[in-house]
Formats: sequence, C-alpha cells, structure tokens
Amino acid sequence: MSTPANGTSISPDIPFLDVVDQEFHFDAPEVVEAQERSWYANSPIGTLVLRYAEARDLLRDPRLEHNGKRYLEMSGVVAGPIHDWFVPMIVNQDGEDHRRLRGLVNKAFTPRMIDGLRPFIRAKANELTDHLASVDVCEFVEEFGNPLPLAVMCELLGVPAEDYDTFRVWTADVGLVFSLAHGGDIPRRVENALVGLNGYVDALMADKSAAPADDLISALVAAQRADNGRVSMEELRNLIVTLVFAAHDTTRHQLGNAMVAFAAHPGQWRLLGSRPELAAQATDEVIRWIPSAATVYRFAAADFEYRGVRFAKETFFMVCVGIAQRDPRVFRDGATFDISVAGQAPALQFGAGPHHCLGAALARVEVAEVLSVLAGRLGPPVVAAPLSWRPPIGIHGPEPLPLRFGAS
Repeated sequence: MSTPANGTSISPDIPFLDVVDQEFHFDAPEVVEAQERSWYANSPIGTLVLRYAEARDLLRDPRLEHNGKRYLEMSGVVAGPIHDWFVPMIVNQDGEDHRRLRGLVNKAFTPRMIDGLRPFIRAKANELTDHLASVDVCEFVEEFGNPLPLAVMCELLGVPAEDYDTFRVWTADVGLVFSLAHGGDIPRRVENALVGLNGYVDALMADKSAAPADDLISALVAAQRADNGRVSMEELRNLIVTLVFAAHDTTRHQLGNAMVAFAAHPGQWRLLGSRPELAAQATDEVIRWIPSAATVYRFAAADFEYRGVRFAKETFFMVCVGIAQRDPRVFRDGATFDISVAGQAPALQFGAGPHHCLGAALARVEVAEVLSVLAGRLGPPVVAAPLSWRPPIGIHGPEPLPLRFGAS
C-alpha cells in the first residue's frame, strides 16, 4: 500500500471512483458496489467516505479539521475575494475561534426567531402555490425553489424586498464554492458574487447600526457591540455572508430535490397530502434520500490511523452524504423512499459535533411548511423534461426543474 500526494491510501482492494468526471453521479451502480466492498474509496482528489458509521465517526473526530486554506489551494485559489471570505469562515474555524463566532450567532439566531418565521413561510408558500396551480408546466427552481428561501432569508436578515432580484444571483452563485474542483467559470461566478455581497452587507450593517429593526442583522450588530468587540465587524460581515448563502442556496436545492423524489414516488406525495402531520418526517426522509449538500469535507490535521488504515497529514476526506444515508448497515430498507418511516439516524449533511449546521432547524422548518402546503393543494409533481444537475461535489440539485403538478 502506498500514499500519494493527496494522502489517499492506494490498494488494489480499495475501489476507485472518479468524482470529477462530468458524467459521475452518486446513484450509479458502481458507487453502491464500492460501498458494499469498502467503507471508503479512492478518487482523484482524496478519500471518499461511503458508509454511514464511518462518516459519522470522522465528522466528529477531533483529528480532522476543515482547513479552508488547503481546500482552496487544491483548486488553485491562493488569494482574492474567495480566499478572504472562505479561509476565516466560521465553518473553517476550530477551537476557541469557532466557539467565539458561534457564540455571537447563538445570541441572535434563536429557536424563537426561527419559529416566528413559520407564518411568513406558510403565507409565501401559499402565494407561490397559487401561481403553480395556474400554469400547466412550471420551472420549479425559478418559480418556487428560488423565491421562497430567498424571501425567508431576506425577511430574517432584514433585506428590503426591492433588493431581492439583485440579491438572488449572488446568493445562488456563492454556493458554488464547494464545486470549485469542477473548474470552468465557477471560480469567476463565486468571486463576482462575493464582491457584490460584501459591499451590500457592509451597507446593510451600517443601516442597521444606525436604525435597528426586528431582524437578524440588527440583532447580530447589537450582540457584537454588547460583546465588547470580541468579534470584529469584518468577522461579522463574513458571518452574515455565510448565513446568506447557507439560508438560500442549500434550501432551494433541497426543495428541488424533494420534488424529484416525490415525482418518482407519487404514492408518497398522496400519503403526505392526506396526512399533513407527516410533513416533518417527510422532510427528514427527503434530506436523507437526496441531500442538497451531497458532500461534506475534512482534512487530517496530522498523520493518524482509523480502522486499521494509516492516513497522512492533510489527507482530504470527502463524506459522500447521499450514499452514506442509504447505507443498509444503518438504514433498514435504506434504498426505499418512505415518509412513513421515522428517522433512523441523524442527517449527515448538517455536519456533527461542534460544527453542526446553525441553519439546520430553519431549513427543516422551511421544507416542512412547503411540503405541507404543496401536497395539501396540488397533485403529485411530474418531471416534464430531461433534467440537468449541478455538479455532484458540493451543493447539488437540478437546474432547471420543469414540473407539471397533477390534480389534488
């Protein structure tokens, strides 16, 4: 067994999956076969974690870190707006710096604030459903998946409604930071989005500082002042830009993924329509079945051994969330989509331990409210044309998504 520059252990007994191939997808038979053979696979960019138990272990393992600087270097980004945002981002911090930043957000982003958004989410979902009911074929991402989480995010942060259209392109493109390995125009799109967002958020923080309102940015600015500047204004801007992309891009793709799942399982849609109390459980099943965060990454902070395998410092680990969340060793009938089965294990796409996603609760609330409204008012979705998907690495979902909804 040998170890190349990326730290991946090479062995003839270990599967190899080419995740950067444009035709690759995690539903492929070779991925299922690889999971049956081994808990991990090799790839051109690092070690792929394929099974649930090992994924959960490694996401919690203190010997692994985020190392945003190294992640960007793998894609040739060593300076500029992407580097300046991503390296100090809260999710790439560990230890005291992570606790300091997270503590500030926890003071402002409370369960009460999230629960208070439910009426707004439901009203917006009903408004957008009125439109879907009036057309034969809709482009779901553009006409529902984009505007709903965008409106919720803007309501949460205090972004004026007249700025939605400006905001939406930036918040969609910045999520491509986790797809940099695919190259093309992705780095340029992410950089342009960050330049726009940074300037906009600076102006918004200044406005909220001068005239506080009942929104998250006002609460964060107030918490930053009360905390005697332990978090700088530059760090606060970084936090807000991070919240922006997390609140919009991942949720809009999760909504699209939900429609794809139910289009393939119309009986499950009808079940939800007749039993709206299953909405929260259906949300967990959708997140398990087609997660919008298809992959989550870590780096080895030092040489270490796990399950009898030696991994070198800076080995890149990519947790393959979708296939791990169908692992038959953990999920009974894991290859079956069934909203009547209560969650059997926590979702991996939200991370684990100290880095569990701050926005997980809001994402679940949004998806549950949307599913309740749509399934209660419309018949099962039908995919109306062949789909194209975002790259399988990073935030994943169909774009565009042409749908036809049946009669309720």
